[in-house]
Amino acid sequence: MENAIEFRLWGRRALFSDPITRVGGEKYTYPVPTYQALKGVVESIYWKPTIIWHIDKVRVMHPIRNEAINCKGIRYGDSSNYDLSIYTYLYDAEYQVRAHFEWNLQREDLAHDRNENKHYFQAVRALEKGGRRDIFLGTRECQGYVEPCKFGSGEGAYDNALDYPFGLMFHGFNYADETGDGRLEARFWYPVMRSGVIEFIRPEDCPKTKYIRDYHPKKVRMSEEGS
Repeated sequence: MENAIEFRLWGRRALFSDPITRVGGEKYTYPVPTYQALKGVVESIYWKPTIIWHIDKVRVMHPIRNEAINCKGIRYGDSSNYDLSIYTYLYDAEYQVRAHFEWNLQREDLAHDRNENKHYFQAVRALEKGGRRDIFLGTRECQGYVEPCKFGSGEGAYDNALDYPFGLMFHGFNYADETGDGRLEARFWYPVMRSGVIEFIRPEDCPKTKYIRDYHPKKVRMSEEGS
């Protein structure tokens, strides 16, 4: 039985940041993908409420380069006026990603659907076709693409680089439909890139969390998502 997939992820631009800071104004990307952004990519490839995807690691293939673009956006709080903002993206981004799924233990009503081989092979087929939904690199205006690959294959831009710590970074969100505690929280951690690879810690191991609000999601039935 298998429950892990490996794939190449790339796009012309990427914008990885803490979504809480994106309320209007200028946007500035992190130098590397966040756990939450990569989880969104994997869920766009294949998702069912029976499973929870966990990102194991990401490998940075291309040099980290920024591109600043002037954007004319709607002024926050005043839709009749516009502001000139500067959005700073990652340019020519490419990564290798490894992820695996685990059962969503909050969905006991879907225990009958916990067939590891079934979900693995469906995920593999979806990956081979480029995903079931559109792929985005952190935000909707950054179109991304995926294809299967062997993690660690090929030459990466930072294979021989020294360890590089990135300081405190956004990791992801704790959703109540995955944790069962009725709270929406943001997680933060201290990633380090070693020879071009960042190994993600598990969500429950993140050293810092921030409470956002109470959150009681509506459960999605399998009939709404298909078999």
